[in-house]
Amino acid sequence: MSPIQQFNAEILERIEHLGKDADLQALSRIWIREITPYKWAYNFSWMGRPAIQFPNDAWAMQELIWKIKPDLIIETGIAHGGSLIFSASMLAQLDICEAIEAGVSFDPRESRRKVLGIDIDIRAHNRAAIEAHPMATRIQMIQGSSIAPDIIAQVHAIAANHSRVLVCLDSNHTHEHVLAELEAYAPLVSADSYCVVFDTIIEDMPERMFPDRPWAPGNNPKTAVWEYLKSHPEFEIDNSIQHKLLITVAPDGYLRRT
Repeated sequence: MSPIQQFNAEILERIEHLGKDADLQALSRIWIREITPYKWAYNFSWMGRPAIQFPNDAWAMQELIWKIKPDLIIETGIAHGGSLIFSASMLAQLDICEAIEAGVSFDPRESRRKVLGIDIDIRAHNRAAIEAHPMATRIQMIQGSSIAPDIIAQVHAIAANHSRVLVCLDSNHTHEHVLAELEAYAPLVSADSYCVVFDTIIEDMPERMFPDRPWAPGNNPKTAVWEYLKSHPEFEIDNSIQHKLLITVAPDGYLRRT
């Protein structure tokens, strides 16, 4: 075994132990429960745009993007656009690395890679900020319900021109909506790529934390994931990611297509 192989084997062993440490897993959920009222995730931005994500999950997404090397990332839920900018910047880095390896120059404003964002309400000031960002040339936005038939058709038409697709679901968090998103967009995920379902942590939080929301324990992205997997054996939960992260909004949400 080479030194690199040995190092990677040690990582896998540590992750396995983390997953078996019930007390540590419980402490992580307690930490998330206690920090959530402070809207901790709202404190972080990526390249100047609010991202509203846990930093741990952003790091996991970076690892997935580098491994998968997608040419299309589909995201439901845009908000301030930080996640779109993050994904676009990761795709830009893939372009740069490929150009370096090939020994060629390229126009950084042009790319075959794209981030496609869908949101039912793209507010004017957010759209303007996203479109003014240097990463905007890799971003396309569609306004409308992510589960409306015409929107689904538009997304499928765009995806047909790409070969390696990664999907992220982070819009309306009710069971019904997320399940409909999974049925609509998970089939677009390439083999060995992922459908990442955010905010599955809702299932593990007290109901009192969502007094003004239509989602709650028993009705949320995690329950939708569990339902979807009953009839879709081509996807499996990659537990190693949540075990590694400990602090994540997406337990049971990192779905790998086999």
